[in-house]
Amino acid sequence: MKAKKGSKPKAKPRSFGPVKDFESFVKPDWWKDLFNPLYLKSDGDVVEDPEITKREVDLVIEALGIRPEDRVLDLCCGQGRHSIELANRGFVNVEGLDRSRYLIQKARKDSEKRALGVKFREGDARKLPYRTDTFDAVMILGNSFGYFESEDEDLKVLKEVLRVLKPWGKVLLDVADGEYLKSNLQNRSWEWVDDRFFVCRERSLSSDGERIITREIIAHKEKGILADQFYSVRLYSKEKLKEILEKAGFDDVGFHSKLSISSKRNEDLGMMENRIIVVGITKKQWTFTRVRENTIKTVAVVMGDPNKPDNMKPGGIFDEDDFYTIDELKKALNELKNYRFIYVNNHDTLISDLIKLKPKIDFVFNLCDEGFNNEPTKELHVPALLEMLNIPYTGSNPQCLAYCYDKSLIRGIAKEMGIPVPKGILVTPDKTVLELPFNFPAIVKPNFGDSSFGITKKSVVNSMDELISVLSEIREQFGYDKPVLIEEFLTGSDLSIGIIGNLSGNYQVLPIIEEDYSKLPEGLPKICGYEAKWLPDSPYWNNTSKPAQLDEEIERIIVESSLKLWERLGVNDYCRFDWRLDSESKPKLLEVNPNPGWCWDGHLAKMAKIAGISYSEMLNMILEAAMERLEINKIRDVKDEKILENQTTNGVATNINLAYGR
Repeated sequence: MKAKKGSKPKAKPRSFGPVKDFESFVKPDWWKDLFNPLYLKSDGDVVEDPEITKREVDLVIEALGIRPEDRVLDLCCGQGRHSIELANRGFVNVEGLDRSRYLIQKARKDSEKRALGVKFREGDARKLPYRTDTFDAVMILGNSFGYFESEDEDLKVLKEVLRVLKPWGKVLLDVADGEYLKSNLQNRSWEWVDDRFFVCRERSLSSDGERIITREIIAHKEKGILADQFYSVRLYSKEKLKEILEKAGFDDVGFHSKLSISSKRNEDLGMMENRIIVVGITKKQWTFTRVRENTIKTVAVVMGDPNKPDNMKPGGIFDEDDFYTIDELKKALNELKNYRFIYVNNHDTLISDLIKLKPKIDFVFNLCDEGFNNEPTKELHVPALLEMLNIPYTGSNPQCLAYCYDKSLIRGIAKEMGIPVPKGILVTPDKTVLELPFNFPAIVKPNFGDSSFGITKKSVVNSMDELISVLSEIREQFGYDKPVLIEEFLTGSDLSIGIIGNLSGNYQVLPIIEEDYSKLPEGLPKICGYEAKWLPDSPYWNNTSKPAQLDEEIERIIVESSLKLWERLGVNDYCRFDWRLDSESKPKLLEVNPNPGWCWDGHLAKMAKIAGISYSEMLNMILEAAMERLEINKIRDVKDEKILENQTTNGVATNINLAYGR
């Protein structure tokens, strides 16, 4: 039903109101969204108290008998308080994993600030991204066990822990005392977190009596209710803990003194009040794994074809600057001693070259952002070809590239996810623009494409006459059958953020950079368009980039939203996200670039440099991210390789058009 003209849509209620059956309101994956800034606020009296953390780490070291050189996994690590405390005490091989993107980002920042070098990953405890027989000890602290709907899922966690532990490794669980909670269930509590926030909690047992269900309402004295959320934790007694640990394969299960804590707020401790500390040992044998004997990886670098026209470039061909950029790439890759590189750039023979190379290479470094035959619309054809040949490669898959090539589609996906984008409309070939649903200034750009092709100083328009004129020019240049995107022109800071790695393993968020338009003459629109990237004689050529100075909340929104899009779009290994602030300093997404410029002076390299990462190191990070994702170090099935070897009659050169025809 359509709303009546002039009527406002109903606001989403902030509270569920009176609820009788808490259990029906608990989402199966409630833990995906609960652990956010409000969690650190409402539970901060325990999880943000350094004295409590120190006492807990004292207990862990004693119970596990770990040494500073041992490899320790802090599973379900939250904001990394225990990992960081261990690192502070000289433990040099500590890693943390948690499902909460927000808490992992906070852990990384805290570790970096203190120069501790703790590795933090985002991941699921039921499928750990670590090799078998890796850790001396695994700890699950802070009552972080028992979140899943069934006991079988908890068992999966313990079996994964057993797998990643070395023989005679130990696991420690810090779990709420289920019997105590059942006998001392506090049905309701109310506490002031500080002079502005207060929390109301209601609790009940599940229908089977095996879980405790909590409803938590967090409110602000001026803003009202901020969250009304439900969560559930399985209750374990000592007997049940021993039983499930032994079922997972652990031996010598033993219990240590119970952990009781007090809060400086002297308020409701809930499930953190009385906890069981249990330790199990694995007496398994070492797992035999086959790995490649040679450490040198042979990589084919697939690039654009310098002997073909390239309409994206000012002269329509590869020029001296392009060859210099390629030479800088080769120089940087040459510094990586664990690789041998073969450069492939002849697109007329690309398929046959790859078939010949396949038995000789470990994977492809896909740097062909020009597209097959230097056609931007065929950017996705290169990874599609590699997939058909069953050759592993760096970077995102064809579907992801197709998604991100369509700016309007990305806008729609982002809006669906609650990620802010500028106001805008898509003008299709059959559509005439008579008015805009937003005010001028606006920016007009091709809906398809990258490298800012088609975006110039004239793209920013201040009237309908200017808009129609630019729209006509774009259609003449790109074709009348192509859609055009018109968006409100945002006047705030022009920002980019880069990420290298993968969500299933290690990833690094690079520093956010801002375009510096201070040298731009008055009257020119502040954009980083085609002129800034390709035309040395343009005043835009003097644009530079600088570290962005952002409020913590704005930075958090940009980072978290970019990571959500990364996951939703299926990005691999590296990506750049472009954002801009509006006149009220609110961030809005502009574009997603899953195949961003790799050149030595590009935005990704600039971000890396700010982070203290050299160009060569940045390229190595991308290669390592791909190898970890593809499990390159494991023996691959060679059946298809033998088939192709039989098709190949001649040997293969170690360099194909190495000098790009020069």
